[in-house]
Amino acid sequence: MSRIPTPASIEDAPQAARPLLEGLKKQIGSAPNLFRIVANSPAALEGYLGLNGALAGGDLPAATRERIALAVAEVNGCGYCIAAHTYIGKNVAKLDDTEIAANRSGRSTDPKADAAVRFAVQIAGNRGQVAAGDVDAVKAAGYSDGEIVEIIAHVALNTLTNYVNEVLDTEIDFPAVTSNAA
Repeated sequence: MSRIPTPASIEDAPQAARPLLEGLKKQIGSAPNLFRIVANSPAALEGYLGLNGALAGGDLPAATRERIALAVAEVNGCGYCIAAHTYIGKNVAKLDDTEIAANRSGRSTDPKADAAVRFAVQIAGNRGQVAAGDVDAVKAAGYSDGEIVEIIAHVALNTLTNYVNEVLDTEIDFPAVTSNAA
């Protein structure tokens, strides 16, 4: 059970959050627990959805965004996000089990994506304190300055949801996955 109430339905969420949750339900078919618990603050939900939507329109491919989400969730030990992004990775981004395992270990089987995932892990694991060589490595893999900023933004966005879920002990409503975190 979560540490603060998760609205049981869209109708139970604060009034200002309901249109946002309805839009999400229309887009993905449901309003998972993460979004309903964040809906306790309509401003936080709006901010999250706004940044998520903006980044979805960025230059990073959906598969790379999911790879980053999996790696960051593993770094932060977020069971909810590991489960959610394993499901999304398989069913939406079409990542196979080998790739998902690699992402959860901080790498990728795709050489270009590997640089992005490794960079994301450096950012998350070192709280943003990366070396110039880390930036150089992701540039050398072919990422533009804008894509590097997007990788950083995805780390921040995923860290936000990781922290919300861990602090509030959000009930997992995706198929469960065991964390690799020690």
